[in-house]
Order: sequence, then C-alpha cells, then structure tokens
Amino acid sequence: MFYTSLRATGALLLSLIAGCESFVPSFYTVPVRQGNYIDPAFVTRLHPGMTRQQVQGIMGTPLIADPFHQNRWDYYYQYGKGSKITEQRRITVFFSGDILDRIDADNG
Repeated sequence: MFYTSLRATGALLLSLIAGCESFVPSFYTVPVRQGNYIDPAFVTRLHPGMTRQQVQGIMGTPLIADPFHQNRWDYYYQYGKGSKITEQRRITVFFSGDILDRIDADNG
C-alpha cells in the first residue's frame, strides 16, 4: 500500500514537472550599448581640414587608434538586446598628418 501511494505521488510529480516546461519564465534582457555613440548630427559637423583635436572634440576618443595605421581612427557603435543587434554604425576618419583628409561612414 505504501509503495503504491509512493508511485502515484512520484508519477504525479513527474507529470507536474513535465507540464511546467512550457511555462519557463522569460527573463528580462538588458539593452547593451557598445562602442562610441555615433550621433548623425556629430558626423555632419566633420569636414576635411579639421585637426585631430577638433575631430576628437566632436566624436570623442576613437574606439580604435591603431599604432600601425596612425592616420586612421575608427569609431564603432552597436546597440542590442540579448543576441539581437538593432542598431550598428561605423565611422572611419583618415588623416594626412594632423589634418582630417576624408571620412568613411557605414551607417547600418
């Protein structure tokens, strides 16, 4: 008698646990911003002939300043929630000496 009620209780618990799989709670995922925030209004203020200091004053410190390519600064921005990327922007500025030569923008 004891074993029968124990088996019934075990079977009931297993069925309850199996039924709970479909009710797994979804957890809140925090939105994540990575890199330099690239405001399109800031990019329109950039123009050839500016100094490095002027560019840095508008855009901030570059995310990547490659010591092997000192004439290039890369700014990258990504916004996502969980594994889904909803916004991505990239700006590369090229210098000739200390003067801004050209801007390569890939806003996606």
